[in-house]
Amino acid sequence: MITIDDVRAAAGRLEGVAHRTPVITGRSLDEATGAARVLLKAENLQRAGAFKFRGAFNAVAALEPSERAAGVATVSSGNHAQALALAARLHEVPAVILMPEDAPPNKLAATRGYGAEVVLFDRYASDREELLEALVAERGVTPVHPYDNPSVMAGQGTVALELLEDAGPLDLLLVCLGGGGLLSGCATAVKALSPGTRVVGVEPEAGDDFVRSLAAGERVRIDVPRTIADGQQLPIPGELTFPVIQRLVDEVVTVSDAEIVDAMRLLFERAKTVAEPSGASAFAALLAGKVDAAGLRVGVTISGGNVSAARFAELAG
Repeated sequence: MITIDDVRAAAGRLEGVAHRTPVITGRSLDEATGAARVLLKAENLQRAGAFKFRGAFNAVAALEPSERAAGVATVSSGNHAQALALAARLHEVPAVILMPEDAPPNKLAATRGYGAEVVLFDRYASDREELLEALVAERGVTPVHPYDNPSVMAGQGTVALELLEDAGPLDLLLVCLGGGGLLSGCATAVKALSPGTRVVGVEPEAGDDFVRSLAAGERVRIDVPRTIADGQQLPIPGELTFPVIQRLVDEVVTVSDAEIVDAMRLLFERAKTVAEPSGASAFAALLAGKVDAAGLRVGVTISGGNVSAARFAELAG
């Protein structure tokens, strides 16, 4: 289990490196959701376009010199791939990234642009964890898992730490949920500093592995979900993140692809904010009424904005 001290240590490593992203508010957001105040933590404006930079940089910074010298590796559909590639470049270490063949082209291009070697795989025919294990064994590189890594989890927790510092008390915090790194880190920070705040994770309807797992009391594997939210196409909760979420998170809800598109469109039209599908899922739950937010101060993670203009227009146009 990570602690608030781990999150604060990560904040120290990230100071002056990661962007302290703004908190976006607006009357139109409040009126559309029925909340007293909506406070969007705009991680779509983070370096590499998503919150993932926080965890990736903190994890590489926390490695021993010998581990960094060996190079780093991960498996990711895009945002952690880009983040680790950039973090590795900043530390002047090589990076190799396993990415799905159908990862968004802009994310593939950005990962390569940061200097990483990209190895493609079929996400529907291959086990991503087995592929990463094989790569680590073959090349002797140091794995930096997208979410099942305490340093990554602590780095992601700085999102909530900053939000509480900049926005003040929250009644409710909605967090996008894929593997659980962001949610576990944010829940750790919030429950330590504001235990009365209700923390809710949001995942796609097609990828409801956390909902099923929490109901079963153990990690449940599903088929790789087919959803527009590519950052949330995971078949099973994280081994390290799941027990943290079991203990600290109040509820996990799901949203449909159509509800995600509605959220993307409203964020663009009313808040002038571009969110990728995974990045808009938490706001989608608020907009669709999946949680009762009437009269509450609600924090919402906009976790990423890595979507091409063509794809955004295709979805939200």
